[in-house]
Amino acid sequence: MRIILKNKETLIYDDFRFKCCVGKNGTTSHKIEGDKKTPRGIFSLGPVFYREDRIKNIVTKLRKRKINKLMGWCDDIESKNYNKLIKVNNKIRHEKLFQKTKNYDVLIPIEYNTKKPKKNKGSAIFIHLTKNYRKTLGCVALKKKDLLILLKLINTKTKIQIL
Repeated sequence: MRIILKNKETLIYDDFRFKCCVGKNGTTSHKIEGDKKTPRGIFSLGPVFYREDRIKNIVTKLRKRKINKLMGWCDDIESKNYNKLIKVNNKIRHEKLFQKTKNYDVLIPIEYNTKKPKKNKGSAIFIHLTKNYRKTLGCVALKKKDLLILLKLINTKTKIQIL
């Protein structure tokens, strides 16, 4: 079973339809770091990352990882750790996963450009939370209640198809 992002505002899984938002500049088959576009294609999903101090009892078949203050995701195109989970390091550009905002209280990495990352092809593409459906920097964002429902439905074989 696949999660399908049919248009820029609707994510579908089985009989469930969820309102969502994507990159500010839409979707693309030619993703470039910083273009504010969501990559098109079919992708696997990584483990669920979550803030244990804010989210309790996540029910999912995906692996779970607690977010701590030293977790970051490398978006430095010059780093050997480009588009990988890292320990926060001021010498490497990265996004902190432990944030004051609630957007990253729960997130699932979309396995885009992760196996053998190509420099400048885009990094840190997640399914994460939103309060207001404001366009993202390239991620897919859902309301908390919808993401928690989706997590109950999907498993380790689930893929996301972004059209």
